[in-house]
Amino acid sequence: MEASKTGRKIPFVYTCIAGCILFIGVVAVSMILGAASTSVHDVWMALTSRSASGNTITMIREIRMPREVAGIFVGAALAVSGAIMQGMTRNPLADPGLLGLTAGANAALACTIAFMPRTNYFGIMVACFIGAALGAALVFGMGAMRKGGFSPLRIVLAGSAVSAFLYAVSEGVGLYFKISKDVTMWTAGGMIGTTWGQVLAIGPVIAAAIVVALLFSKPLTVLSLSEEVATSLGQRTMFVKVVLFIVTILLAGASVALVGNMAFIGLLIPHIVRAVVGIDYRFILPMSAVLGAVFMLLADLLARTLNAPYETPVIAIVAMLGLPFFLFIERKGRSAFT
Repeated sequence: MEASKTGRKIPFVYTCIAGCILFIGVVAVSMILGAASTSVHDVWMALTSRSASGNTITMIREIRMPREVAGIFVGAALAVSGAIMQGMTRNPLADPGLLGLTAGANAALACTIAFMPRTNYFGIMVACFIGAALGAALVFGMGAMRKGGFSPLRIVLAGSAVSAFLYAVSEGVGLYFKISKDVTMWTAGGMIGTTWGQVLAIGPVIAAAIVVALLFSKPLTVLSLSEEVATSLGQRTMFVKVVLFIVTILLAGASVALVGNMAFIGLLIPHIVRAVVGIDYRFILPMSAVLGAVFMLLADLLARTLNAPYETPVIAIVAMLGLPFFLFIERKGRSAFT
């Protein structure tokens, strides 16, 4: 597909190379910088030498590395899920956090901690999937109650109402069962204390969901332009929507299970990527994964270094960057999507 037809201004191969270089550079910087002073040699030895030991090496391997890997997975998952939702709904404001998925996963997580405190990490992940599905179903159900189909404004309003309700459920469960501290620590939005066990439980789910999304990137491109065109071309639109909806639930639920609430990434990154690579989701999805990971790593790096040795909440940094962009998109309207 030619650049003129997809809206691309730069050949995708160059964009991909630049994105990979940026990703490698940010990963390297994130591994070196932090509250604890480390050197390039320490990081290299921790990555390449099994015999290397010491407090610094152990800190890099058991604390910093799983945290950075978690950031990569979560950033990629939220960016890709946001891109999918924007494509399916043709809504420039679509985002897992704005459409009830994140709030639903948080509420399910709180209920799981309250009623099944001995649930293992896999069980918590499944509960987050169910909660994300419930939250999204409520939002789209409310959005479809009136005639005229889905409109961006109606979906955002429904998402805000459902999210507020589900967050209230989460807080209410926490207060009633006296587990507010546990719920807050989990859902505050950060990667403090992330372990290899958590990464190994969640990572494969996110990776598999992103692969499925990439396989459906071409049908998603057609669907994002017009559902009528997709149908006329023989595309099974309902099947595509169901698969991509499941993928979005897996990505959003896994992200909440791993690091808690993280808004705006799914809104911000796809718009930036679309401005560079055009409207073809064969290019939008992989670049969203790369830039989402980069953005999350940078946010986590700022959280660890702005007020070292204390940590700034990652969600605060993400919100400071994402909220102005959200207001810009809302003001610009549908033209921001093209």
